[in-house]
Amino acid sequence: MQVIDTSTPTPPAGHLLIQTEAIGVGGVDAVIRRGTVSGSGFGPGYVPGSEVAGIVTKTGEGVDRIWVGRRVWAFTGVGGGYAEHAIASVGNVVALPEGLSTVDAVALGSAAPVAHFALAQARFTAGESVLVRGASGSIGIAAVELASRGGAGSVTVTASSASRGERLRGYGATHVLDRDGNGEGPGLFDVIIDIVAGSALPRFIERLAPNGRMVLVGVVAGYPPSDFGMTLLGAFQKSLTLSTFSLDTVPAADRDRTRIELFDAAVRGDIHAVVQDVLPLDRAADAHRRMDEGTVFGRLVLRP
Repeated sequence: MQVIDTSTPTPPAGHLLIQTEAIGVGGVDAVIRRGTVSGSGFGPGYVPGSEVAGIVTKTGEGVDRIWVGRRVWAFTGVGGGYAEHAIASVGNVVALPEGLSTVDAVALGSAAPVAHFALAQARFTAGESVLVRGASGSIGIAAVELASRGGAGSVTVTASSASRGERLRGYGATHVLDRDGNGEGPGLFDVIIDIVAGSALPRFIERLAPNGRMVLVGVVAGYPPSDFGMTLLGAFQKSLTLSTFSLDTVPAADRDRTRIELFDAAVRGDIHAVVQDVLPLDRAADAHRRMDEGTVFGRLVLRP
C-alpha cells in the first residue's frame, strides 16, 4: 500500500463529493488487499475503503444542492474511500443525526445494518440461542447487541482470547468459546451468524440445532472447503439451513431506513460504536497490519 497525491475528483451525474472526516477500515478491505477474493478485478491502483463520513462539498448533475454542507455517511462501493475526498452515489448516502460523530458513523454504518438484516434472514426470534462466530469485529459486536436486545435465550460468541470474551459480555454475550468453538456454553444453536468461514466452517454447521439456520456474512478466514455442503447433507434429517447475506440484496429504502434507525439507536445509547483506534490516513498500511495480526476489537478508523 502506498500513499499518493492526486487531484480532487469531480462528482459525475447522480453523485456527491464528500470531504472525508472519518474512513472505516473494514474486514472486506483486508480481504481484498490479501487477495482472498483474487480474480475479482482488484489490482495495482486500487484504492480501498467502502465507507466514509464527512461533509458534502459538491454535487453532480441531477443532485439537489441541498446536500452541500451536510454531514453524511456514505457507501463508496468496493473501493475509493481511503482518500481526503471521496465520491458516492446519492442513493448510497444518508444524513447523520445530531449527536453522532463521523467516527462512530463509520463504525456502525455498514456493520450494524449487516448484523440487523443477517438476524432477520436467519428468522431469529426471542428465546432462541444465537452464536456469533468472529464476534470481536464491528459486525460481530453489533450482532451480539442486537440479538441480546431482541430477547435471545442466550448469545454465545467465539473470541481469540479470554479478555476479548469478557469485553463481549459487556455487550450482551452470555457464553464465550474459543475460536475452535471450545468452552462452556450451549452445545447446539438455533442461529449462527458467521463472519469467519474458512476451513472450520463445517464444524460449526454441526453445531446447528434441528431447524437451525446459519447465515454467512463474511469470509475473513478465507473460503470454506469445497465439500462443506456434505456436512449439510450428512445432517439431512435436522432440516438445516445455510445462506449467505449481502446488503446488496436489501431494497435501498429498507436499507436506508434501518441505517437511520440504528444511528438514532446509537445516539440514545441502545447500541454502541466500538472504535479501537483512530489513525491518520497515511497510516492505512499500519491499520491493515493490525487487522492481519487479529488484534483489533471493534473498528479501526482513518482520519485525513
